[in-house]
Amino acid sequence: MTLYLDLLRHGETELGGGLRGSLDDALTARGWEQMRAAVLAKGPWDRLVSSPLQRCARFADELGTRLGLPVTLDKDLQELHFGAWEGQSAAALMETDAQALGLFWADPYGFTPPEGEPVTQFSARVLAAVERLHQNYAGERVLLISHGGVMRLLLARARGLPREQLLNVEVGHAALFSLRVEANTVLREEA
Repeated sequence: MTLYLDLLRHGETELGGGLRGSLDDALTARGWEQMRAAVLAKGPWDRLVSSPLQRCARFADELGTRLGLPVTLDKDLQELHFGAWEGQSAAALMETDAQALGLFWADPYGFTPPEGEPVTQFSARVLAAVERLHQNYAGERVLLISHGGVMRLLLARARGLPREQLLNVEVGHAALFSLRVEANTVLREEA
């Protein structure tokens, strides 16, 4: 059976851009507006699943209450942990660690930020979480509220992109995409 999985990235956060990773930033007023606008006249969903970080989870709670839907938090759907790079912008890293940043952009699977989570481990935990969602909710439409890295990973896989192109997948704040998930985490993007 198919799981219909809609992916929603969190909106703008208080501490701005850069590599937020496991930092637990709150949404700005604009971020809330972005997310509310993204789901307007969308769905219907059977349930909501969210990263536990507040930039995702607080909106999931609000939307779940408004729609009368159950909300589940799953730590395996959190953003990649960027280690020593957390909270830094690419521009700042170009000043202090340009070579390493270049290696990461060229092949995020082949280079791990200092003290960071390897993308191979990140990929394994995210795909395991999506497989659990398929096992538990096949036949349903689920809204997953998560992060840019999680969505890039799932969209790159659905699009059949080589691993070096992971960071080329564009996922703006409050972007909404739809996937079909089959057994064994086979992903297909819906138009």
